[in-house]
Amino acid sequence: MALPKTAVSALAAAGIVGGYAVARQTGNRPLGGAVLAAVGAVCATNWARTSGPARTAALVGTYVGAFGGSHPLAKKIGAWPSVGVVAAGTALASQVISKG
Repeated sequence: MALPKTAVSALAAAGIVGGYAVARQTGNRPLGGAVLAAVGAVCATNWARTSGPARTAALVGTYVGAFGGSHPLAKKIGAWPSVGVVAAGTALASQVISKG
């Protein structure tokens, strides 16, 4: 059973925020990456169930790209603001692109 569209969008944002928070609080970047990956897998599974392969690929690309894009953005606006911006962008993309 797929999660509602809004829940998956919120979960995607939470995965980015949670992955960063775990890495920062524990000092263990791989652990933060594991959180990011686990939540991303749940989101991808839900997107695949409701939105088809092309939209799923676009959304997974957005999720991974947000993670990568947060690093250079953090140099300009700070780490937490950067994480917030890319998490919000990912949630918005999920709402706009996914079906369900």
